[in-house]
Amino acid sequence: MNMKKVLVCGATGFLGRNVAERLSERGYDVTGTYHNKEPFSNEKIDFVKADLTRKEDVEIVLQGKEIVIQMAATTSGAKDIVSKPYIHVTDNVLMNSLIFRAAHDFGVPRVIFPSCSIMYPSSLTPLKESDFDANKEMNKNYFGTGWTKVYLEKMAEFFSKQGNTRYTVFRHSNVYGPYDKYDLEKSHVFGATVTKVMTAKDNVIVWGTGEEERDLLYVSDIVDFIEHAVERQTTLFELVNIGLEESISIKGLVKKIIQFSGKQLEINHDISKPTIKTTFCLDYTKAKERFGWSPKVDLDEGIKKTIEWYRKNIGIPGA
Repeated sequence: MNMKKVLVCGATGFLGRNVAERLSERGYDVTGTYHNKEPFSNEKIDFVKADLTRKEDVEIVLQGKEIVIQMAATTSGAKDIVSKPYIHVTDNVLMNSLIFRAAHDFGVPRVIFPSCSIMYPSSLTPLKESDFDANKEMNKNYFGTGWTKVYLEKMAEFFSKQGNTRYTVFRHSNVYGPYDKYDLEKSHVFGATVTKVMTAKDNVIVWGTGEEERDLLYVSDIVDFIEHAVERQTTLFELVNIGLEESISIKGLVKKIIQFSGKQLEINHDISKPTIKTTFCLDYTKAKERFGWSPKVDLDEGIKKTIEWYRKNIGIPGA
């Protein structure tokens, strides 16, 4: 295989690290950016420190690249989404705007951009890409982040019409697995729940009633999709859903994680804590038709893999 020059933005983050490691194993010439989080040890990845909110840094790292996979972002969990939603807006708009423009200016052939699924309404049936209606109000907790993502999707489509750069935008469901955040302040629902279960002695406290439902996708399936998109997309722009196409309630998820952890724990609910009461899962028909992609890891297997990784890499305090 010709060693294509790949830039993974945010290569020390959750998604970025999984992507960078996989592509380096596949024989790609991988450069990974980092900012606040120091790089990990991997001789196959060339790490470059960059502030992607600075035009000069963006231009330096994008020059000469054939594929840009934009995994850098300001992210956190439900607490910040509810109490400080603005932190997900400004930096993310700035860095992606600069990356898309530089990709155009330097004639980068391929850009992969992860959007999200929070612009969708709550639904008991799997949601297609066309189920997002820009004329309807979003959930108030997702207003800033959701519209930011929609704006960036349209910016990617705009730049795809200005030259020959091909853009793949994917709206993914909740992703989990190795290298996720596993602290209670910044992690998403899966990482936070694993930490609660693995560190608990007698009981696990669930924020809210736990009735909301989420579509959960193991991280290796995301990386599989990116490989499919890089190899198979011929159009200048594609927007597709990536999910497991089924949902589970948070309290159901907690029960499964407890079960596969082998621990005996009670579940208590703290209804004073923030929670976002929506239910959804994503229809991935378009991704299957356009790229031949479908998820390989079901939820039970994904939970088992994650707990095994957690025990080996993070451990259990006091054990």
